[in-house]
Amino acid sequence: MPTLRTGLVIAAGYADKVRRVLFAQLRDAIKTGELSNKDVAMAAGNLNRVLFELLVNKLKADKLDVVRIQIDYEVRDSQIQFDFSTLRVELWRRVPEEEIAPVVEDFARAAPRLLEEEIRFTVEKVGETDVGDVVYRIMYRGSDVGALIVTPLNGEALVRGAVVEPTPLLLKRTRVQVEADRIDDFVSENVSRLFSEAQNVEKREAVRVVNEILSLVKAGEEGFEEALEEEVEG
Repeated sequence: MPTLRTGLVIAAGYADKVRRVLFAQLRDAIKTGELSNKDVAMAAGNLNRVLFELLVNKLKADKLDVVRIQIDYEVRDSQIQFDFSTLRVELWRRVPEEEIAPVVEDFARAAPRLLEEEIRFTVEKVGETDVGDVVYRIMYRGSDVGALIVTPLNGEALVRGAVVEPTPLLLKRTRVQVEADRIDDFVSENVSRLFSEAQNVEKREAVRVVNEILSLVKAGEEGFEEALEEEVEG
């Protein structure tokens, strides 16, 4: 069954997005004559009528709230039939300006000082690769945000990694002075300093590097890529 996904869209615009997505997904069926433009338009209209009842009358969504909708459907006998048992709706409510403004005003006064502070990361050892590289999970305020890999050399090590938050950073291969038996301590004590000199990159690139590093030692490390795909889709 194909799935209609709107991605993230303000509630005031979901109907147009549903119509556009459905026409895009069924363009081949329209070309072959299996469906007509009228068939697709009618199906989109029927779905939007149902969604209006759900979003406006049941969930009380404001026009500036953000929604994400998905539902499976099939084409049978020149008709588009939606499977409402698969309907999924996510809703993010708009916070009124009067609630946001005081918080922003207070934060703005502290922002310059915040920029002067070093981002404090912590690490947790994940394991070692088949060739002896050491891999660490990087955390920020208790949440997993990145990964680091260290290649021990003779009295030195090569370090590289990436973090996704609080801002995407890429630490390119860097040579550091450290003995093999002190690598864990060195990484724990210096991870924040190392990333203070890292390069700002797009989030997609940081996610790719993090997943690449984690996959070297532990199959099934998930979270970064899935979250990013949802964000990009929206």
